[in-house]
Amino acid sequence: MALDALLKKYFTVVILGLVALAAYFQAAGLTQLVGTALMSDEQGLAAATRTKPATRPSKGTESASAEPILARNPFDSVTGPLNAKPVPTEAVPQRVDLSDPLSAPACDGVRVLIVTESEDPLWSLAALQAPGEQAPKLRRVGDDVSGKQVAFIGFNPRERSPAVWMTNTGSICQALLFKEQPAAQAAPAPKPEQNAPPPPPNRGGGPGTVPADIASKIQKVSENEYHVDRAVVDKILENQAELMRSARIVPEQKDGKVVGIRLFGIRPDTLLGTLGFQNGDRLESINGFNMASPEKALEAYARLRTASNLAVKVNRRGQETSIDYRIK
Repeated sequence: MALDALLKKYFTVVILGLVALAAYFQAAGLTQLVGTALMSDEQGLAAATRTKPATRPSKGTESASAEPILARNPFDSVTGPLNAKPVPTEAVPQRVDLSDPLSAPACDGVRVLIVTESEDPLWSLAALQAPGEQAPKLRRVGDDVSGKQVAFIGFNPRERSPAVWMTNTGSICQALLFKEQPAAQAAPAPKPEQNAPPPPPNRGGGPGTVPADIASKIQKVSENEYHVDRAVVDKILENQAELMRSARIVPEQKDGKVVGIRLFGIRPDTLLGTLGFQNGDRLESINGFNMASPEKALEAYARLRTASNLAVKVNRRGQETSIDYRIK
């Protein structure tokens, strides 16, 4: 009862004391919050002041350069930049002199084994063997041959031989199928004896005439059958350029497809004439290899040296004819 009477008597003082206490705690909390905020700002400012300021180069260390003046001279508006780099110019390709391709020099080291000439030059093919190659390869216009580019495949009437023209760095050369081999120097003829009869007159034919030593080893058994000495085959393969010089071989097309090889320029005293061919014959196959295919023709050519029999089919004036050769 005494406590209640005391509280009633000093109620106002108690209330004021409680209000004062609450105000104190509130002020203390605000002070703490403001202090924390100010402390974080002070720490950031201290960290910023510890950063090393950027140093400017002294006047003694600055390098003098005239690049701005060379790049744009304010006193000369005509010359332009003095430090401009030269613009590289592309080399102008040299033009190939095609004024006389029939007299072009021979392509060194390139051998021609087969030429298939088409009405469309882009579809003409040639079996060429370049220096360092173990076997010939079929090439057409645009192909590379040991650094040279095939430009044209056709017939050279001046040399009377199929030819392949190739270009390289402004020059042109040609490889002939029937290239004439250099003749060996003959020994000086002995002086004729006083009583010896005069030599018979030379009755040899023109280019391409078959020599007597080869013609004597080709025996005609029947109209379409021949016996041939193997030594003749070796001589033909070694000297085909001279022996085939008078003949012209042209692929023949029918309905847009090659059907065979037409033979022209054959006389009875030439090699092909001695072997039973006639002028205008169309060669179609040898031992089953189709001559209309350059790949098959090349394969048949590679087997000639070891073959013991040859079965040749030709079209003669529209009739199919077979010629058989026994090689021994």
